[in-house]
Amino acid sequence: MASSVTDANFQTEVLESPLPVLVDFWAPWCGPCKMMAPIVDELSTEYEGRVKIVKVNVDENPETPGQFNIMSIPTFILFKEGKPLSSFIGAKPKESVKQEIDRAIA
Repeated sequence: MASSVTDANFQTEVLESPLPVLVDFWAPWCGPCKMMAPIVDELSTEYEGRVKIVKVNVDENPETPGQFNIMSIPTFILFKEGKPLSSFIGAKPKESVKQEIDRAIA
């Protein structure tokens, strides 16, 4: 299951992570976010040890989404060595998300 990250630990958990990190910026009231939740959890299991997958609740943690100009949710940003590598917005099929991740970690 994807772990939750906050404004307070984003630096440590994401930017300083030795693994690439896929961050899911979401909110509990967001329909497409709810659709993506089971996919995000499945991917978290599938990529365990290769890619860290985390979630940031934008309502509870407004600072981090502001830093990365998050305007719509869900927004996914893949970080590698502390830098945003790729991003996409909205609900996508699991295979599309896997392609994004695989391209980034290749």
